[in-house]
Amino acid sequence: MTRPIDTSMTQTLHLEGDLALRRRFMVLDEPIPANIRFGLLLEILDKVAEKTALKYVNRFYPEARVVTAAIDNILIRNPVDVTRDIVFNARINHVGRSSLEVGIRVEQPGEPLIHIASCYFTMVARSGMGAEAISITLPPLEYSAGIEHERASKTIARRDDYKHQQAVLLEPPSREEYQMLTGLHMALERPGFSGLPAGGLVADSWEMMYPEQENVPQKIFGGYLIRRAFELSSICCELAAPDSSNVIAVNRINFFQPVRLGDKLHYTSRVVYTSESFVCVEAGIVRISRDRTIKALSNSCFFTFVNVDREMVRRPVPAVYPANYAEDARYLAAHRSHQNLLSHIRDN
Repeated sequence: MTRPIDTSMTQTLHLEGDLALRRRFMVLDEPIPANIRFGLLLEILDKVAEKTALKYVNRFYPEARVVTAAIDNILIRNPVDVTRDIVFNARINHVGRSSLEVGIRVEQPGEPLIHIASCYFTMVARSGMGAEAISITLPPLEYSAGIEHERASKTIARRDDYKHQQAVLLEPPSREEYQMLTGLHMALERPGFSGLPAGGLVADSWEMMYPEQENVPQKIFGGYLIRRAFELSSICCELAAPDSSNVIAVNRINFFQPVRLGDKLHYTSRVVYTSESFVCVEAGIVRISRDRTIKALSNSCFFTFVNVDREMVRRPVPAVYPANYAEDARYLAAHRSHQNLLSHIRDN
């Protein structure tokens, strides 16, 4: 039997000594706080999770592959210093029937050691290609008492929590939530309204998929897709954030179906909710097949940003005002998701 510690893998991003690599990861060629392209970090994290899961799966199925099913709750605890190395410590926390959770601790060693984030990727083991691909049954891990058993239990708790959150999102508005939405609608109708209508806080982009983005045969690397979705969301966030915005959480990213060579992708990002200094952005990626017979959602993403000044002090953001049923639904879902995020922030 294999224990979680046996699946450990470490990868280092050498920003200290490799100046060309450091420049690639910088937002600006200036000494500013949190000067890091977080979308590129997401791309690397997805590849680290894939390598960690594949190393385990290939012990039993040498020809199998793994795909990302979801990324859950990446909470950014400290800003990244782009002049210091970044270390990714990965380990499989739990193995289900055909899925694995890979936990990745992101930190910057040295004095002081900086804990950037802890990330959780759900990967699925697959065998075969195209329409013939099937999920495969994996041998379980052996968990020792203590931290390994605790991490496995937390994996199951995270899955149950997500299912509960999804159920909550489907519930009708409470009396307080209804009054909140009614107040926003009434403000929209007042003479001289100067707020931010949700309908105007949208950014979109189109892209064709080429072989350079290929990961496994005929399929596009998921890490590339979420990087592009994040970058558009960061731009969209600026429609509501008057100062500078930094990502504070990846609430959830879902991978619904693979993107193939030749697909056209339509990225759409929306500011759906703001509160105090927080800006919540929802993003979706729709794929259109080469022959235009398939149009489907491939990815959904939800990011939370915080508005800060040049000294990284949080600054308030304007309120967002939904005006129709679809905008109400997105606003309410983001409001509920944000309350859950705040509980995670308080717990940590």
